Amino acid sequence: MKLLDIATKNNVLQSMTRILDENRESLLAANKKDLDAFQKEDQAMFDRLILNNQKIDGMIKAINEVKAQEDPVNQIISDKILENGLKVTNKTAPFGTIMIIYESRPDVTIEAAVLAFKANNKIILKGGKEAVHSNIILVDFWHKALTENNLTTDYITLMQMNREETQSFLKKPTEQLDLIVPRGGERLINFVKDHAKCAVLVSGRGNNFLYIDKNVDWNKTLSVIINAKTDKISACNALDKILINKNIEHFETKLKELQSILKERNVTILVDDNVKNILPEETLITNKSIWREEFLALKCCIGTVNNLDQAIEMINTFSGGHSAAIMTTNNENADNFMQQVDCAAVYKNSSTRFTDGGQLGVGAELAISTDKLHHRGPLGLKELVTNKYYIIGEGHIRN
Repeated sequence: MKLLDIATKNNVLQSMTRILDENRESLLAANKKDLDAFQKEDQAMFDRLILNNQKIDGMIKAINEVKAQEDPVNQIISDKILENGLKVTNKTAPFGTIMIIYESRPDVTIEAAVLAFKANNKIILKGGKEAVHSNIILVDFWHKALTENNLTTDYITLMQMNREETQSFLKKPTEQLDLIVPRGGERLINFVKDHAKCAVLVSGRGNNFLYIDKNVDWNKTLSVIINAKTDKISACNALDKILINKNIEHFETKLKELQSILKERNVTILVDDNVKNILPEETLITNKSIWREEFLALKCCIGTVNNLDQAIEMINTFSGGHSAAIMTTNNENADNFMQQVDCAAVYKNSSTRFTDGGQLGVGAELAISTDKLHHRGPLGLKELVTNKYYIIGEGHIRN
């Protein structure tokens, strides 16, 4: 797409915030159609589908935050003059066309589009059928904002395709795709990886772990677990697995207290052999594959480890590479954990619920990347660009 100046882009965003604010009722009415049609068999997906005035306020806030950020395009990464006189400048540049495939969340239709547009990319939005009415009206709002500023609506496109049509499009796209971001479960990610013909940046599953070290502030630990597990079960940064050091003081008492606080909040508990001996009423884990599962539900696993190294090994074997936390008063153990655990975000004495663009100071995000190329963690405005070398000479030839 043609490179736009910062004023033009910000004018579109200003128009969009006004249109959103003025058309709340029609957006909520469209969302109600989606909610009424939803079968509610997946509570986490249903929760992500819901829009209300608070959510709309959040959309407007996200747009304004992106509007306030500097233009991510044409920023100088490096600039040097070589011995031969060539001037070599490396600058940020748009990707081109980005496709995002996501389920349920209409707010992604706002955040993905505002980030892609300000970074001067075209974006193709492939939302789930469960949010079709919400997404149609939101993209219509975007088109009105673009048209008001004399720009083509091609910058933001909504695709309504079933699984077979999506597969066909990925195999033989009708236009050039430069990057695809699948934002959803493992099934969706594998589907895109199997069929895409361009770069894929994975927004992977959560399945986040928390390790309770031998030396720990127990009250802080319980508080963090309650927040990470129960604050928002539909979030990819929610906690699913708890590992506890068997050598912790008052091991049995602490396990029973942990059980109690989880049960009070209706969390289903699955346990390994060691925990089963102390909490015999809980369900025993009989298949190791459950340690790989992202629950998106009021459910968690509690397991035991002998030491820090065993915890690190287990997390690196089973986690989704999203977020992991250690609760400890031992700074050396915390440093070791945070360096050795292979996740996009690692925490010391903090809830995994902070793995979010807004919470980490990035602002609106396209997704949380669990890939290592080209970026890991929240994909904010600065991460939606690639780079380009500008070389200026005076008839230079290579000897």
